[in-house]
Amino acid sequence: MRNITSGHFILGWSFGLDGPAPVLDISVLPALPSAWTKTNWSNSPSISMSLKLVLALASLTLVSVGIGICVTVRWRLNCFEVQEDWEVSLGPKRFSYEVLFHATEGFNEKNLLGRGGFGSVYKGVIHKPDIEVAVKRMSHDSRQGVKEFIAEVVSIGRLRHRNIAQLLGYCRRKGELLLIYDYMKNGSLDKYLHTRNGPTLCWSERYSIIKGVASSLLYLHEEWEQVIIHRDIKASNVLLDSKMNGRLGDFGLARIYDHETAAQTTHVVGTMGYLAPELLRAGRPTPFSDVYAFGMFLLEVTCGQRPIFINEQNNRVLLVEWLLEHHHNSSMLDTVDPRLGGEFNMKEVTIVLKLGLLCTYPSPNARPVMRKVMQYLDHDQSPPDLSPAYISYITMAQMQNEGFDSHNMPCSQPARSVATVSGESSVTILQEGR
Repeated sequence: MRNITSGHFILGWSFGLDGPAPVLDISVLPALPSAWTKTNWSNSPSISMSLKLVLALASLTLVSVGIGICVTVRWRLNCFEVQEDWEVSLGPKRFSYEVLFHATEGFNEKNLLGRGGFGSVYKGVIHKPDIEVAVKRMSHDSRQGVKEFIAEVVSIGRLRHRNIAQLLGYCRRKGELLLIYDYMKNGSLDKYLHTRNGPTLCWSERYSIIKGVASSLLYLHEEWEQVIIHRDIKASNVLLDSKMNGRLGDFGLARIYDHETAAQTTHVVGTMGYLAPELLRAGRPTPFSDVYAFGMFLLEVTCGQRPIFINEQNNRVLLVEWLLEHHHNSSMLDTVDPRLGGEFNMKEVTIVLKLGLLCTYPSPNARPVMRKVMQYLDHDQSPPDLSPAYISYITMAQMQNEGFDSHNMPCSQPARSVATVSGESSVTILQEGR
């Protein structure tokens, strides 16, 4: 055991024998010997060790602070993106990457909502105020300039319709684009149509969703200041809010052009099964190609089948061809989703099935415009009778198969998005779930 020594000095004292001791006047006492103040304290082992510890901790703290400052500066420089003049006047808010990084907990996999060929979608919470958002990470098409791409996205951000998922803002960072949408707690419609043993929807809910999506397309095609072609209408791109209202989302493939003009792109994109036949031939999208995809959407929601599905005999079947065969046999109601248990409005179902066939007619000009579609759905007009002369299911099947056999797509999988360029032989298959 280590011995600890100490020194003591008596500089004065006071005592009394018969009474209180006189008060000791400290001011007249001698000072502490100089040898003790300068040498003994500095040579004390305990004081020396304490001083070393304090200096070491101070040095460590300074180094840590320096490293922290360097890391923070580097992080902010890495996240920093110059906002150019042309972005200042645009509509939706531009979010910083740092805000989105923290909102999604570093784009943690536990917050992943879906992943596809065009990007991944994460749930996030942006504070002050606390709002739940869906953050989609995607890379812009290298064939299109960043300025044009952002301008197009921001134009879509100015859309205001109760059946369109609201784009809250965007973030641009090193060629990567992040889009921020309202978070829809009930997810996408396809999980209610195609998930085994999952939740389902009654007919009134389905009909309300159908009318909502139709209303949003009418707004895009005719009622907004420019024409917007969505180009990827399908159940997985229809989101359901807390009241189960359908909202059309995912405008990543949309094209915008002025009224009385035409889209200039020949870049064929969309999802196999929803692509209009003329797209596979000419490649130029029109509102009628959206109408075709909407017709497939009508049949998908009503029949509970994907546009291309496997039947009980393990054969690939086109939904339109299957429905036309039932129409030819006067048994269209047999195609209604069995999960409805026969509980549906027969008049509404009949209108939707007929409308689905009208919208998917091979000739684009024979399809109804969305304003006419809304009139049918609102019962303002009755859809025309579908005579065998009007829809030949043989002709329809042949037209459908033009784009079906050329792509060897396994139909046991969900429908997949494709992207092709006119004149190129390659076909890119992109996973669904964007």
